[in-house]
This record gives sequence, C-alpha cells and structure tokens, in this order.
Amino acid sequence: MAILEVKKLTKRFGGLIAVNDVSFSVDEGEIHGLIGPNGAGKSTTFKVIAGFLAPSSGDIVFRNTSIKGRKPFRIAKDGVVRTFQETTLFQELSVFENVLIGVHKEAKTDVFSAVLGLDRKRQVRASMDANQVIEFIGLSERKDQLAVELPLGFQRVLAIAVALASKPSLLLMDEPFAGMNPEETRHMMELTRKVRESGVTIVLVEHNMKAVMGLCDRLTVLNFGTVLADGTPEQVQNNPDVIQAYLGGA
Repeated sequence: MAILEVKKLTKRFGGLIAVNDVSFSVDEGEIHGLIGPNGAGKSTTFKVIAGFLAPSSGDIVFRNTSIKGRKPFRIAKDGVVRTFQETTLFQELSVFENVLIGVHKEAKTDVFSAVLGLDRKRQVRASMDANQVIEFIGLSERKDQLAVELPLGFQRVLAIAVALASKPSLLLMDEPFAGMNPEETRHMMELTRKVRESGVTIVLVEHNMKAVMGLCDRLTVLNFGTVLADGTPEQVQNNPDVIQAYLGGA
C-alpha cells in the first residue's frame, strides 16, 4: 500500500522547469531510491514534498491526504521528516541536546503546565525519548560530546537521530552517504536498514550507486526534471535510457 504518492508534480522557477510532471509512489515499509545525474531535479522534488518549496502544479498525497502547500513544520508533524545534504546540527550543543531539540513536540510548555507542574513531567519524558533514540542509533557513548567534535560520519548519524526523534512515518534522506569513506558508508547502510526495520519508510536521494543498489527495493530515476525510469534496481541498472543518461551510452 502506498504511503506517499507524487502526482504530476511540477516546479517552475520563472522560465526554468526544474521538475516536470513527475509521478511516482512509495510503498509503506520500503526503501525507495530517487536517483539521477546532477541537475536531474531530485533535491527540488524533496524540497517540494517536505514543504520547503511550493509546487507549481500537481499533488503530493501522504496516507491518502494531500499535503501539497503545507508548511514544513506541519508536514513534519504529519509524519514526513527530511534530512539535508549539509549537516544542519547545532554544532556547539551536545549529541543529547541536539536530539532533545528533535523531541521538542513532546516538551511543549505553557503557563498552565508550569503552574500545575506538568512541564517537569514533559521535560522528563522528552529526555527519556531522546535517550532512547540515542541508544537506538548507537551514539550512547558520545551523548555528551559536542556535535562539532564528531567526525563527518557520526554527524550524519546524529542528523538522522534528530530526525527520528520527531517520530516520523516517512523519512526523506538527502544524500546521507556524500563524502563518506567505505567504513562510514557500510555503517550508514546498516543504520538505514535498521531504521526501516523499526517501521519507518525511507525515500533516499543518493549518488552512491553501491549504497543505492544495496539498499533500495525500488528506484525512480529522474533526468532533466522528468521521470526516466521506475522499477527494481536490477531493472533500472539494465535500462538503456538510464545507461545513456549516466554514462553517455557506454
């Protein structure tokens, strides 16, 4: 059953069409790859799905409800959370403090809560949730370390932890393997599988073909803002149009 349906999505920037009539669906529980050469429209598609850009036309349906045009915080509250190509962390805060920010929905405080002493209970619950995510993601030994002190691979892991702290149903991962060495790539692949096994559906934008082919159940290939191919990794890697787009027909 589809958890996400992108229907005839188009995004224009003046006279430039970055995404043109793109349609694909993501089944619940799968890892779905969104791939293509540089400039294919992958990141723009992600930004539109997550609400950071408004679509020019088309629709985005999450769990049978249109989320087109909603603000990013509302879409995240609905259960669709995006990570970024750049690690958007609070560098001078600890691992624990970064993840705690991700559970801020559970720690909201108002005047009545403060008077009744309920805010303390919410803060305790938020701390418990943050520690659970940190343990799940494998950062317990680094929970008090500043984000700025982490190697790149662990910063990417922390970014995923912050995203998971908001309890998403659908996680949009934007180039999580960029710049990683082979060991960091292997670890991130294991972590991505673990996140899926926990019940989170994943859409992955990535250029690392080893990671893509090793992780994804299905792939959608974009080229010049349009869908070039859609299918299993085996079907896609043998598609002559995909070979032409990536390798110039080699």
